[in-house]
Amino acid sequence: MSLPSTYVEGFHDLEAVKKMKYNLLGETGLKVSHLGFGGAALAYFYEAFDEEKAIEVVRDALKKGVNYIDTAAYYGKTRCSERILGKALKGVPREAYYIGTKVGRFSGDVATGFDFTYKRTIESVNESLQLLGIDYVDIIQAHDIEFAPNVDIVVNETFPALVEVVKAGKAKYIGVTGYPISVLKEAIERSKFKVDCVLCYARSTLHDSTLQEYLPFFQVSQKI
Repeated sequence: MSLPSTYVEGFHDLEAVKKMKYNLLGETGLKVSHLGFGGAALAYFYEAFDEEKAIEVVRDALKKGVNYIDTAAYYGKTRCSERILGKALKGVPREAYYIGTKVGRFSGDVATGFDFTYKRTIESVNESLQLLGIDYVDIIQAHDIEFAPNVDIVVNETFPALVEVVKAGKAKYIGVTGYPISVLKEAIERSKFKVDCVLCYARSTLHDSTLQEYLPFFQVSQKI
């Protein structure tokens, strides 16, 4: 089997990497590990944990072939997830992993925890990069867009801001996340820009197979 482009000799556990399955991520062309690292677990959402052990877990996962990390500005009131990941990624070859973060959601308060404006989007990306200690993320996503005042602001402010972030070299691809699939579809249909990947959750299960209805749409490339 061919090794993923993220394989770095001397850093990775070769045998573990060989056992990992890798899949193309949306329209990005990136081959990401079938098992990713979810950064929400580093946000103290669930229970307290030993930060040093958490850092060890991140590094061990990367060495064993996990090459995609998912995080967000929302994951921790003081951005715990991005801060801890920043510590964990020190000394790790940048080419050994892909990482995605998100903008637009900053707390669980529906009234005050969201800001999808152009200005705040740009600020959020810069804050995330500083906390992560890296120059760019691979994926930058609009987070839980169903909580935006309307789809207009996502299409007219958030997406254009994300495109500028990519042009500035601070991200490679843009994405969108949320739970209502109809809202994700509308945002992509109305976007003037190509949306490279979509993140939704719990919509292709024995209890909820809603995603199947929308797959034909999402599997068609969205052109700029």
